[in-house]
Amino acid sequence: MRLSSVVRAAALFEAAKGAIVLLAGFGLLSLVHHDVQGFAERLIAHAHLNPASRYPRIFVDLAGRATDRRLVAAAAAALAYSAIRFIEAYGLWRVRRWAEWFAALSAGVYVPFEVIELCKHFSWLVASTLAANLMIVALMLFAVSRSGRSVPH
Repeated sequence: MRLSSVVRAAALFEAAKGAIVLLAGFGLLSLVHHDVQGFAERLIAHAHLNPASRYPRIFVDLAGRATDRRLVAAAAAALAYSAIRFIEAYGLWRVRRWAEWFAALSAGVYVPFEVIELCKHFSWLVASTLAANLMIVALMLFAVSRSGRSVPH
């Protein structure tokens, strides 16, 4: 498999992350002027989760504190995050060095937090996420090194 194909696969992954977060942001906007806590309770009931257990309770409590202003702010943050992911995806698809550097840095920023989380308690989800992020960092740094340039352009 050619390195450019791997970089383009990373571009598709980043675009997918951006699209999912953008949809979540629109979902938050759709909750403005609605009973967010009631919606959270119905969602938990629909998923057949125990509303008294830890995570569903946290979810309902957070929903109970949601205000229209917070929902709009969270939706705006989702839009900003999505824009960054889409710009990165565009750069990776076009095999731009700046995007490869950015992908390496944006994946690498999570690594220390994931290591700390794994040290606290082991989780296959965190371990998998750490492995994926380390792989992305390695692949992007390899792609940058293959270009013969050491600084982003």
